Amino acid sequence: MKYRKKSVVIDAIQLNRGNIAKVCEFLGIPDMDKSWRTMNPLKIDIETLEGTVIASELDWIIRGVEGEYYTSKPDIFEQTYKKED
Repeated sequence: MKYRKKSVVIDAIQLNRGNIAKVCEFLGIPDMDKSWRTMNPLKIDIETLEGTVIASELDWIIRGVEGEYYTSKPDIFEQTYKKED
């Protein structure tokens, strides 16, 4: 059987060196919080419903409809989502 995702608008931000402060704001954590695993390469621990996952540079961090977080690799994100106007 095939299924189509329901049309749901999500909030997302791509992790990169140019937006570290915005990522912290998005996640509701202080700048340079202990969640930052390493800065070179850029990695951060994200608390999800399934436990802690590591987001790497260029991964997308997504906030779902219930306020939960999860991550997506760039190629999967581009195949799954399109930017809202």
